[in-house]
Amino acid sequence: MLALYVLIDSSLHLLQHDFSFRYLGRLISALTIAILFAGLFIVSQVRTSKNLNNYTIFIILGFLISIVVGGIIENNNLIDSSTSFILVVCWVIYLKWYSVFENRNNSILKVGNALPNFELENTNKNTISNSSFLGNPTIYLFYRGNWCPLCMAQIKEITAKYKELEQRGVNMVLISPQPHGYSKSLAEKYKLNFKFLTDVNNKVAKQLNIFAKNGIPTGFQALGYDIDTVLPTVIITDIYGKIVFADLTNNYRVRPEPETFLKVIDTIN
Repeated sequence: MLALYVLIDSSLHLLQHDFSFRYLGRLISALTIAILFAGLFIVSQVRTSKNLNNYTIFIILGFLISIVVGGIIENNNLIDSSTSFILVVCWVIYLKWYSVFENRNNSILKVGNALPNFELENTNKNTISNSSFLGNPTIYLFYRGNWCPLCMAQIKEITAKYKELEQRGVNMVLISPQPHGYSKSLAEKYKLNFKFLTDVNNKVAKQLNIFAKNGIPTGFQALGYDIDTVLPTVIITDIYGKIVFADLTNNYRVRPEPETFLKVIDTIN
């Protein structure tokens, strides 16, 4: 929101007043940030690089133009250019704090362990136990909700591998703590033999130690989402329910590719 405000303010200033390197630098930094987030929602994008180096280069470039070039040529003081500094600080916070999940060491989901028994609900609010998936390899994909563009892109990507998964006899189980209606809309959208299940009150997420307290951005609660959610997690089990793969990403923008899942499945079939 800050980047959007700065983008609009800088654009209006450059259009209505004399050219200014200070505002040009602001515009470059703010536009770069806006492009990233707009791209996540508009373009189906499953993953990004961890540190978003290309974006960082342009944000720093905008900062230098605003502070250094603007300061030298236009003789602006640092207070006048503080907005550019704030944008850079917010960007660093986003990369190093907001994007990162800390302490994802998880003894419960170690490869070789049996996946604990748990219960979920289907779109009709009927109880489904994970024991019902025994006898076939199973991929459990825990996603944050329909509000998360990366989650939706990941689901779209995995549904594109439906035939390969079906040929291998894989149970594809997609789990979110979101309201049942949102999961039902996904099931109706893809119309595949995937299980779209709900983890009511994050009970399973807490049991498996993949719970994200206050993990949903402010504002989405108005759409019916709870403030808590689940950390993006992928678990693959063999026909006996033993964990053979677990991806506990420590960055919400870095996620495994479906080819990784297929390779794991092929090693146990």
